[in-house]
Amino acid sequence: MRGLSHTAPETVGAAIERCARALARARVHFGHGTDNALDEAAELVFFAAGLAHAEGRSAYRKPLDTRRGARIDALLEERIGRRVPLAYLTNRAFFAGLELYVDERVLVPRSPIAELIVNRFSPWASGRVRAILDIGTGSGAIALASARAFPRARVDAVDISAAALAVCRRNVRRLKLGRRVQVRRSDHFSALAGRRYDIIVSNPPYVGRAEMRTLPREYRHEPRMALASGADGLDSVRAIFSAAPQHLVDDGILVVEVGNTEAALMRAFPRLPFMWPEIAMGGGGVFVLRAQDLRRAQEF
Repeated sequence: MRGLSHTAPETVGAAIERCARALARARVHFGHGTDNALDEAAELVFFAAGLAHAEGRSAYRKPLDTRRGARIDALLEERIGRRVPLAYLTNRAFFAGLELYVDERVLVPRSPIAELIVNRFSPWASGRVRAILDIGTGSGAIALASARAFPRARVDAVDISAAALAVCRRNVRRLKLGRRVQVRRSDHFSALAGRRYDIIVSNPPYVGRAEMRTLPREYRHEPRMALASGADGLDSVRAIFSAAPQHLVDDGILVVEVGNTEAALMRAFPRLPFMWPEIAMGGGGVFVLRAQDLRRAQEF
């Protein structure tokens, strides 16, 4: 008598390899939390299977039941078919050691500023840091990571988008940082009269008009107002430069990400002594300016 044939359930590791191959074949764009097919597949499978990343490779031999397999397939189909960034499908993103809620009201957190925060903006931040401002906070990633890095500082998280601020407040509650992180609606500095900060940090819109037309499909799911910034991508940066000197303490610093607009920035502001930190984890286009250098530039 012949026994019945049964197909062994797919393991976590096999599912990751299968999804990675599918993502690579589909030529999806990476850059919303991961930069390669294998890492993105691991996040997709671990999320669908309800696994913690702390389990690491020890989870790879675990079998997946039919329900979890179906969740993986559904996520993979949505990721490839509509080119939705994975973070919007899982409603989670990781930034500077924090897990955050995200959806299409905010950018997916991915700024290399995370590394500077973890290093407490060393060596540029001097003395005790009492007040930090995050302009264009979106999900609150930079503001919340800064609050964790500087446990004695108060942090203002501002954004012009009321929808984005709803996401930010959700993350503030989730991380229980409401006593030190104040969420405000503000067009750059418009709601911050009289406030001064040791550190002003921003990942503002910085994509120019021509570049906006060439962005991969994934970026169309993100808020346009959080990406586009005029013809040369510098409209928001100019607004920050015009008012930041009045909102920085004497030994304060301004930290801003400008990404691919770095060359345009250097041409537009040749007198400013930008400092460009090396980012060990990859990425770039982040500058640091001292308050006194900004004030000197205003005198010309």
